[in-house]
Amino acid sequence: MSTSLQAEVNPIALPNTMGLPCVASAVTVFRDRAQLPQLQDSFDRHGMPLVLAGASNVILPERMDRPVVLMRNTGMEVLEPRADAWLIDVAAGHNWHQWVCESLARGWPGLENLALIPGSVGAAPIQNIGAYGLELAQRVAGVEIWDFETGQSRWLQTPDCRFGYRDSVFKQAAGGHWLVLNVRFALPKDWQPVLGYPDLAPLRQRWQTRAASVSAQMVFDHVVAVRQAKLPDPTVEPNVGSFFKNPVVSSELYERLKQTHPHLVAYRQIDGQFKLAAGWLIDQCGFKGKRFGAVAVHDRQALVLVNTGGARMADVLRAANAIAQAVADRFGVHLQMEPVCVS
Repeated sequence: MSTSLQAEVNPIALPNTMGLPCVASAVTVFRDRAQLPQLQDSFDRHGMPLVLAGASNVILPERMDRPVVLMRNTGMEVLEPRADAWLIDVAAGHNWHQWVCESLARGWPGLENLALIPGSVGAAPIQNIGAYGLELAQRVAGVEIWDFETGQSRWLQTPDCRFGYRDSVFKQAAGGHWLVLNVRFALPKDWQPVLGYPDLAPLRQRWQTRAASVSAQMVFDHVVAVRQAKLPDPTVEPNVGSFFKNPVVSSELYERLKQTHPHLVAYRQIDGQFKLAAGWLIDQCGFKGKRFGAVAVHDRQALVLVNTGGARMADVLRAANAIAQAVADRFGVHLQMEPVCVS
């Protein structure tokens, strides 16, 4: 494996699942930690680089003037297991869905609800990815980072990551000079399926009747089938998946909305607030299938914006702002973008 620092002097197009044109003048392909001294030197001279892997959760401008690091380090290390869990370190550049498949093949269940989410292992804790009733925070034992301010690596324990709904310390000011190197997973030995999400109702009924068992592979297969039926393939229709976060509102606002919209889709939270389905709100505003020039709201899932060809950052933001404004006007609910808008 080569450890040389690979940098392009000529502008290079940055791949991204939204299919937006973006060129950068300085790109480094990171493959192993022997390159960290060179990355540190680049940081000291030019400041924090833009770090990308699958680029599945970013909205990119047409030109990127600051240095870019493409995470391509892969592999895993099996550690001495805990009494309650298997411990595995996985490199940040590893493909997320590939890792979920590998974990199941090796007999380590626990990630099946997060199948088919695009992106990399290193990006997963930054966004605290979640789907079908499970969040990454429930399966992480630690994250190794390179701190450019100190020029050293260190491990963060789970509480240090400050995980929240699609949020973490890595998206906050404290993590603004960190590079995720590895993620440590704790996958439960006493596995129990997570089946509370509505789309998993057939498996939940099967589990509750005890008429037959439910395996992690069955959950994986069901999640993959649901995602493929609901969500467009970004390699066919460029997109970043869910474009807006599901908004969390007070019980008072929920009750008011429920009176005027009896079919409101919402999920009660532990703290008494309610998480609303952003896709339902958008659909009620009549946006499903609507086009905004080169950007369209997907005709099967209103939470997804797709690039129909030739879209740029400004086009995406124009569509997003129009949708958010309409939802605010009708429901008094403010939507937040899920992908990161890179400047």
